[in-house]
Amino acid sequence: QLQLVESGGGLVQPGGSLRLSCAASRFTLDYYAIGWFRQAPGKEREGVACISSSGRTTVYADSVKGRFTISRDNANNTVYLQMNSLKPEDTAVYYCAADRHTPLLQFRLCSTRDFGSWGQGTQVTVSS
Repeated sequence: QLQLVESGGGLVQPGGSLRLSCAASRFTLDYYAIGWFRQAPGKEREGVACISSSGRTTVYADSVKGRFTISRDNANNTVYLQMNSLKPEDTAVYYCAADRHTPLLQFRLCSTRDFGSWGQGTQVTVSS
């Protein structure tokens, strides 16, 4: 069973930055597409950014385009989400997810339906 661990969340002021990390144990992430998702209280989990196993395809939610960047470091078996210009509406629990078969991502959709392995989440709070 692929195990994913998120880290890097915390409290940040509006306009600030955070970098989230998603690390895997027991398996190499080389052959997995990775997605970052978030869930705010009372809302559904939504896709933030997804990256294909090769890294050639990246998909972002409209709300984070130009502010967030997803990247992968296969040598360290880690995927990152760099978050800049954070806004209070970015406050949520952020989850990373992985799967080897992601048909929706091929159509440039970053959907929870593509991903079967999930981390426990890390809280991001943007507040002054």
